[in-house]
Amino acid sequence: MDPSSEIILDTPYFRIYSDRRIDRLMGTETVPAGFDPSTGVTSKDVVIDSDAGLYVRLYLPLPDTVAAAASPPPNVNDSKTKLPVLVYFHGGGFVTQSAASPIYQRLLNALAARAGLLIVSVNYRLAPEHPLPAGYEDSFRALEWVAASGGDPWLSRHGDLRRVFLAGDSAGGNIVHNVAMMAAASGPRVEGAVLLHAGFGGKEPVHGEAPASVALMERLWGVVCPGATDGVDDPWVNPLAAVAPPRPSLRDMPCERVLVCGAELDSLLPRDRAYYEALAASGWGGTVEWFESKGQDHVFFLFKPDCGLLQRFMRRFSLPCIWRVLAQ
Repeated sequence: MDPSSEIILDTPYFRIYSDRRIDRLMGTETVPAGFDPSTGVTSKDVVIDSDAGLYVRLYLPLPDTVAAAASPPPNVNDSKTKLPVLVYFHGGGFVTQSAASPIYQRLLNALAARAGLLIVSVNYRLAPEHPLPAGYEDSFRALEWVAASGGDPWLSRHGDLRRVFLAGDSAGGNIVHNVAMMAAASGPRVEGAVLLHAGFGGKEPVHGEAPASVALMERLWGVVCPGATDGVDDPWVNPLAAVAPPRPSLRDMPCERVLVCGAELDSLLPRDRAYYEALAASGWGGTVEWFESKGQDHVFFLFKPDCGLLQRFMRRFSLPCIWRVLAQ
């Protein structure tokens, strides 16, 4: 048997071989940007670096849609008011999905409309072809582009660049934390962050974490970030690990408000809860909230678009929780 054909990581979503080849079993379908009549949101793609394949998909809700959003901050009812800007990082284990994936197009159209946000969805490079930290570097570069823009008329005309927020699910939640740490070291300013079922790991299990979950993250991390000197205790994947200056720690979180979301049946729940508790106890001067979806599994909101529970989650996610984090 050819050693290069050995499967070293087999999941329902992707399969990785010992020579770093990958079979992406989902997350490769794409849809074009454009107007979504069901939400009144228009999207478009903007290239930041064609050589790196780095682009963003912008989502802009119509003024009437923003004004009709339930329980928005009072100033959003004025159609001339600029919108908060949410920079979103998709999930997919660092190896699959994209800013053009149908599940993210659907999610972000709904979120832009319901929460009255100008959303910037980042298409970062994927491992194993582009090992981390490439995806982190792309994501931070996109944040810098947003903060400096100017670069696109939607942002300059409709986005309030004093209110820039980060959000992401699964691997994207991990990226939220790391982009925030990069911003803490060198700017730009970030107002708040939302981590949805974030993908973290570590060599030692945290309370309630199953050994199988620890082992899976260790195998994945060895493929997506092979240069990590501390393995799965690298601070990129284990925010609870000790860091040496000048690398920022949790107490240096640059946001004023952070929302950490978990799901009761998700194997990542113990890590997400531990992250929330560590941030709350770090000496950071901001406000952190915890929200747990009972009876639900990892990123359930992406895969159950017709589920009544999803609709309740979206109301909870996009209105009370998001507005507590995003509203002035």
